[in-house]
Amino acid sequence: MSHATETSRDRLALCLLVEPGDPRLPELLAAHEPGRLVSAIRGGRGIPGLTVPQAWGERAHDLDQRLAQCLDRAGRNNLRWIVPGDPEWPARLDDLDHVDPLHGTTGAPLGLWLRGTGDLAELTARSVAIVGARSCTTYGAECASDLGADLTDAGWTVVSGAAYGIDACAHRGALAMAGPTVAVLACGADIDYPRSHSSLLGRIAEEGLVISEQPPGQVPMRPRFLSRNRIIAALSAGTVVVEAAVRSGSLNTLHRADQLGRVTMALPGPVTSVASGGAHAAVRDGRAVLVTNGREVLQELRGLGAEEPVAPVALTELDRLPAAARTTLDGLDWLAVRSMAQIARDVGLTAREVRAALALLERRELVARQGEGWVLLRRADTA
Repeated sequence: MSHATETSRDRLALCLLVEPGDPRLPELLAAHEPGRLVSAIRGGRGIPGLTVPQAWGERAHDLDQRLAQCLDRAGRNNLRWIVPGDPEWPARLDDLDHVDPLHGTTGAPLGLWLRGTGDLAELTARSVAIVGARSCTTYGAECASDLGADLTDAGWTVVSGAAYGIDACAHRGALAMAGPTVAVLACGADIDYPRSHSSLLGRIAEEGLVISEQPPGQVPMRPRFLSRNRIIAALSAGTVVVEAAVRSGSLNTLHRADQLGRVTMALPGPVTSVASGGAHAAVRDGRAVLVTNGREVLQELRGLGAEEPVAPVALTELDRLPAAARTTLDGLDWLAVRSMAQIARDVGLTAREVRAALALLERRELVARQGEGWVLLRRADTA
């Protein structure tokens, strides 16, 4: 067995012994090889100064059996295990080893289980997280879908948690553009959670990846959602919150992204909306930049000093008219018939200028002659 293979297996064993995200792991792994930690936990050669927590030791009693079951289940569900140092491992995840715990979790994952054929490192090289309320409004759902579609169309990968509400809408927006998206689960990557998202998760696995640090078969629990959020934040260059109440769990992802030095953004809702109270507070407190569309998200992701993209403005027929013709239109009315002399007097042009302008406007079917005067026929200021 090669050293790389042995290290990968040791990390998998450690993942079965210690709850992923345990804040004690980063310091231990910085000082000791995974295999030595596994040996110490199993009661082998001890590590000076390390008192093995009782829960870790109890999990070690049937480690070989659980490891065999884990690999068997992974094989049956087409999951693969990657660890730091593998070509697919995103370097951004390693930043988690250098930040303080947040809600009791920190540290880079011991490894990740992947469902799908996509390359995680490639998919997340240009990625942005979109998170938000599970009980979202129609407004929030539409905004999340549009953001997912716009960012995917611009060549970015959308990362989210496949939960109800904003997460699912962001994933669906990306898939609508036939682009890949990455779902990070708080349970085993082989488990469709929520169950009603089975079809959505299947499509995500086909187009992108479904990933988790939890071993196959593990069920979701509240602490695992908070632990999962750190991976969503670390994988992405930036995080956008779409609808989050003051105590929303999605703010945990935003705070983690801020802690990691990532770009943090929030999309506003109505000022009366409780669903957006947390997002508004993040903007007010300076923890997130206000964005309203995909173009503004991209501007923030490109960084300060990037050239401001100019939104194309559709020219109207009015914009294409000569100045005298535009001025002449100001002197006309929809109902009242105006003579050429009245128009010239009101707009400050000569009779000759108004006569030429009216001839042009009549050819464009913007004005019509009525008796000795003129009236407006249709608007010119629409695209």
